[in-house]
Amino acid sequence: MVCMKKTLNVDDKLLKEARRASGASTDTEAIRLGLEELVRREAYKRIAAYLGSEPDAKDVPRRREPPAKGGRRVA
Repeated sequence: MVCMKKTLNVDDKLLKEARRASGASTDTEAIRLGLEELVRREAYKRIAAYLGSEPDAKDVPRRREPPAKGGRRVA
């Protein structure tokens, strides 16, 4: 991961609230967590946009490994 120093103007009250809500121990961690969540939400929105985009799609059968011998399940 490449880290860069940036100068940002951030609302102190908002940052304090974000730290409390996220459990972050530093301002940097709170901002990183917030950016990760933003990216995750946008990725989810892009995936959700495909929902129903192939109305004629058929379910694909999955191949499964045969059960382990001796009755033990492999986790």
